[in-house]
Amino acid sequence: MKNNLAFRITLLLLLIALATYFFIHFNLHLFFKDSDKLIAFIKSYNPYDAIIFILLQIIQVVATPIPGELSGFIGGYLYGPLWGTIFSTIGLTLGSWAAFTLARFFGMPLLKRLISEDVFEKFEHFMEHKGMIVSFLLFLIPGFPKDYLCYILGVSRIPTWTFLVISVAGRLIGTIMLSITGNVARNEQYFLLAVLVGIGAIIFIFAYYYRDKLLEMLKRKKY
Repeated sequence: MKNNLAFRITLLLLLIALATYFFIHFNLHLFFKDSDKLIAFIKSYNPYDAIIFILLQIIQVVATPIPGELSGFIGGYLYGPLWGTIFSTIGLTLGSWAAFTLARFFGMPLLKRLISEDVFEKFEHFMEHKGMIVSFLLFLIPGFPKDYLCYILGVSRIPTWTFLVISVAGRLIGTIMLSITGNVARNEQYFLLAVLVGIGAIIFIFAYYYRDKLLEMLKRKKY
């Protein structure tokens, strides 16, 4: 048992070191902060740009601090609302599955390195005491750290296929909205863009401001 744990911890450290090297060597973190650079980077791989976009969506889920809103917006900007949603969903699903699987394999040693203690404490209650409905709501509500949630649910008892259905369904509305917003920006429909961004900002601010209260409500709720 101790040898198995030591092997997993060693493997985990090697993976973290390798991922850090690639991010620094190829300056991948800069792409997720600059939409123009990210768009140019994806386009440079034409006709395989859709594959690169999907890979970037996977990376932004697994590398939890990277914001997913920018990549979702760019999906709509490059591929339109339909294909932007489809490509984003494929990438988000694979990324969510990868994060979930990593957490299931490495367990708490991985979570302690990736997730701050206060974030973990907020969601720890749901790992053992809540079911599918609450997990779905956590993915659905804007402002919640969905990528962290993939790792946290990975150490829960939830089955893999159940997790995938919940994560896909919970992310879908937000993915569609980001894809539509990106497409509107590309078509220079500035009034509609302002309306969509305004609505999205209001929802996000409301959810972010009241997320602790929402968590407490979900904890008290019985399903």
